[in-house]
Amino acid sequence: MRTITRRNFARTGLQVGVAGLAAGALPRSWGLQPGPAGTAPGKKIGYAVIGLGEIAKHFVGGVGMSQNSQITGLVSGDRAKAEAQAARLGIPKTSIYSYQDMDRMRENTAIDAVYVALPNSMHAEYTIRAAKAGKHVLCEKPMAVSVVECQQMIDACKAAKVKLMIAYRMQYEPLTAEAIARIRSGEIGDVRSIEAAFGFDSKPGVWRLQKKLAGGGCLMDVGIYCLNATRYLTGEEPAEFKAFQTTHKDDSRFAEVEETVSWTSQFPSGILASCSTTYAGQMPGFFKVTGTKGVLEMGPAYSYEGITLRQTEGENKPVREKTNPEKDPMQFMREADALARNIVDNTAVKASGEEGMRDLGYISRIYQSAGLGSL
Repeated sequence: MRTITRRNFARTGLQVGVAGLAAGALPRSWGLQPGPAGTAPGKKIGYAVIGLGEIAKHFVGGVGMSQNSQITGLVSGDRAKAEAQAARLGIPKTSIYSYQDMDRMRENTAIDAVYVALPNSMHAEYTIRAAKAGKHVLCEKPMAVSVVECQQMIDACKAAKVKLMIAYRMQYEPLTAEAIARIRSGEIGDVRSIEAAFGFDSKPGVWRLQKKLAGGGCLMDVGIYCLNATRYLTGEEPAEFKAFQTTHKDDSRFAEVEETVSWTSQFPSGILASCSTTYAGQMPGFFKVTGTKGVLEMGPAYSYEGITLRQTEGENKPVREKTNPEKDPMQFMREADALARNIVDNTAVKASGEEGMRDLGYISRIYQSAGLGSL
């Protein structure tokens, strides 16, 4: 497999072409810009990574490819693990913090922002603490485990005058931007329906199956990709939801969280979206947008690489297919650099806290409709 570098990626022409297409076609409220990969803002923004689990590995790899961002601090409950990572990254031991003393990073001028890569129920606490320490925040999705927590995070960042971005990495993926642009330009006519799905067979005993840490099950974790996709594909906010869930209690994995959820939402224009998510089996991530003149599909749609877009405009017309050649962890570089540009230019964040809070509100409504209570 060929390694994608900044130089050979530029040769593909994908970035330039999509950037030009998306810039004039996408509503600013969605922020689905590809993000220039080689535009250094004059200063590398330093990130402290809070939590050194699997998702953090992708982020650290992505930032390592960046000309705009760098890792300058680590926060972990495992000092030995953090020191080993710091040695590899050239981070001084003085920039390693525990969860208890991370507030000391206020004095560390090498750290401009933090990446919160902790279990969902910890997002609010560490976002708020980082904001009080004067650091900008890039927080993994879902933003939190309740709308109340989301609002507290937003308020804390506003009070500290720091930026808050939620890690909706697909909103910075070039072919996703191109899919939106094609829909907005009317290439497939008036959109009538959307189908979306994403799920996997979860291993037992992981934190995402614990209600206290995850806040919920598959809907919070991977179903949110489908929910967010229906919103950026339509450019609208859903008006109604009808949902169902199945949780087999004889499967010990699902003693605390839901196993499978399916829902239908209707948008103000009349567009219907049907979505499914699960922790009980492999459900490849995709979306399919049906319009009066054609069909636009993406699958895989939410993976770290291999994103492929297909368009069909009629029985006698060939399928148009395009694959983004970027490899993992380029998507993480893009989102880190997006916030870096917002910080340097003092511009508004597109994948904002308000965006994350809207999704939590809709997830709560889906849970209510499915008889699972609310967040």
